[in-house]
Amino acid sequence: MAMTLRLDERETEALRRRAELEGRSMQDVARQAVRDYIERNSKRELLDRVLDRELPRYAEALERLGQ
Repeated sequence: MAMTLRLDERETEALRRRAELEGRSMQDVARQAVRDYIERNSKRELLDRVLDRELPRYAEALERLGQ
C-alpha cells in the first residue's frame, strides 16, 4: 500500500543527509525507521504485559529481597 509522508524542511534535510551518509535512498531510510519503531515498541508492549501479569505473583518475594 502506498502512502504519503509529509515532513517539514528540517526533517526532510535530516533524512536526506542520513540517506546520503548511508548510500541509501530516503525511502529506504524512512521505511527502516518505521520498521525499527514498530519492533522496538512491540517488544516494549510485550514486556509490559508480561510484567503486569507476573510481578504481582512475586511481589512478596521481591519485597523481601529488597529489604
